[in-house]
Parts: sequence; structure tokens; C-alpha cells
Amino acid sequence: MKLATLRRPGRRDGELVVVSRDLKRCASAAAVAPHLQRALDDWDVIAPSLQQLYERLNDGAIADAMDLDPAACESPLPRAYQWLDGSAYLNHVELVRKARGAQVPASFYEDPLMYQGGSDSFIGPRGNIVADEPWGIDFEAEVTVVTGDVPLGATPEQAHAAVRLVMLANDVSLRHVLRTEIAKELGFVQSKPATAFTPVAVTPDELGPAWEGARVHLPMMVHLNGKLFGKPHAGEGMTFDFSRLIAHAARTRDIEAGSIFGSGTVSNKQGSLWGSSVENGGVGYCCIAEVRMYETIERGQAQTEFMRHGDTVRIEMFDAGGRSVFGAIENRVVPLP
Repeated sequence: MKLATLRRPGRRDGELVVVSRDLKRCASAAAVAPHLQRALDDWDVIAPSLQQLYERLNDGAIADAMDLDPAACESPLPRAYQWLDGSAYLNHVELVRKARGAQVPASFYEDPLMYQGGSDSFIGPRGNIVADEPWGIDFEAEVTVVTGDVPLGATPEQAHAAVRLVMLANDVSLRHVLRTEIAKELGFVQSKPATAFTPVAVTPDELGPAWEGARVHLPMMVHLNGKLFGKPHAGEGMTFDFSRLIAHAARTRDIEAGSIFGSGTVSNKQGSLWGSSVENGGVGYCCIAEVRMYETIERGQAQTEFMRHGDTVRIEMFDAGGRSVFGAIENRVVPLP
């Protein structure tokens, strides 16, 4: 099934709705669960009722169904108990290291990288990125999953079974601020402002064969200011699948229902700078930092600029039939008030 959250004044967690398979219509699910976190808290009991409502919507059997307006949507979880972001695409890590003349430690290929981001609020799927240009504003297109409860010490198989929903994310990064935080060797705070997610979250079964091995096997489509910037395949080059990422976090703690896990920037291994861009026949990139890494390696310095005020990034994924799966994230950069 497909789920979204509509913005409602005075209700921080919005209103849960089921969304038609074609993303055109929606119907309130408030009588089943007032918001998505409530459904996740008691998924085995509530999900069957949501599924019935979803099927009725797709059959045209709900008289008061509404048109879905992505601009009226919050993130499916407007706030979450936990947002953990991995770095499962090691090509991205290798490029970062190579650009500064460093090797990737062997442990990185066996033990996932992960950080804990802010989850008290998120940018809406059509929300603005509010930031100063000197901070080095960048986007990162990622696949994410939402889990149910995962016990401490869970196996990858248990972690896989706990995946409830799949979404896409724009993990906004402030690259110049990030460098100063890395130097402190503790964690990201100021360099990782609020993240944006697609307007719609889907259950893994909706993906059909595209959900296999705890990975999403579809291209990630990224447009910057209306121009195709990247289309790497999310199923390729993901060293650690979501079951590994979730089990990694659960090694020393319980994971509560409603926790969100990110894949890290989707990145495919490709040739030189000249062959990696979409214009030159490559699959392009899911963040600006990656093309800057290629430029640094091959030209000695980065030339592509980070986002400026007024720039817009669009992140979306289409199924084999060309239909949008999650709806689109579309974030515009605006200056601080």
C-alpha cells in the first residue's frame, strides 16, 4: 500500500491518508490511525485495515476520496523517533577519500558507516532548504526504509523482516560546515540540517521484483534546476543492504518502531570525469560533491559550484512502466530570514 501525511494546522503529526497506486487520489485513514507513527506502533493490528482501505480507494469505492496534492503533504513521518543514515555505496566513500589522497580502510568494506541525524522535524517534500550559500549547500539522493521494533542484537534476517515502508530522501548537507565538524571527530550537527522525504511511503510489496535482497532495484532520478543531473541505479554498488544497516545499529541497542534508515548517497562506479556525467554517457550523480571529487582528482581542483539561492533539486524514482513510485521531492534553496 501507499501512505502519506497531509498537513493539518495544530496537529504536528498531520493526518494519515492512503494514496492510490497512481498517486492521484487519497483518502483519510484517521478512523484507522490518526497518524503514521500510531500505525507503526501497532502495525500487525492496524496494517490490515489500512490495506483494506487502500484496496477500496484503488477500486474507486470511497466516495469522499480527494485529489492528492504533494504540496499539501508533510513527510510521511513529520518527525521520527530516530533517523540513522548509512553510507552503503562505497564508491561515494572511495571518491571522497581519493580526492584528498587517502585510502579507504579495509574495515569500511566489512563494517557499515553510519551517523545519527536530527529527527525532531523534517523538510516537507515541497519545502525549502533554508541556508547561507557560503555553507556549501548540497543535496544527497538516498533510498530510506522505516522499521517496526527491532530487538537488541537482531540478525540481518530479523532486521529485514522489520522493514515496514520505503521512501526516498534528500539528505541535505552543508559541505563547508561539514569539514569543520569532521575535524572535531565526534559527529555531524550543524552540517546536517533537516532532511526531506518523498510525499509517499510504500510497503515493500508495492515494489514487486524491484524490492529484492533488502535493496531497491530502480534508477534514482535527480534533476537540478530542471536538468537531469543523475540517474544511478540504486540496486547496484550497495555494499550493505538495509538488513545489514539495521542490524548494525541494533548491535548495542533496541530500535523503536518508526525509526528511519538511509542508504547514503546512491553512487555507481563509473569511468573518468569525462564519462561519468549524463551529458557524456554516464549515469551522473546524486550529489554535487561527487562531481567535485572527480574534478579534484582529474583537474586538481573542484569547479562545479554548490547550490545557490533559487536553485531547485528534484528527486524521484520510476517503476519499470515509467510510473512515479513515491512522488517527487522538490526542494528550493532560499536565504536565511
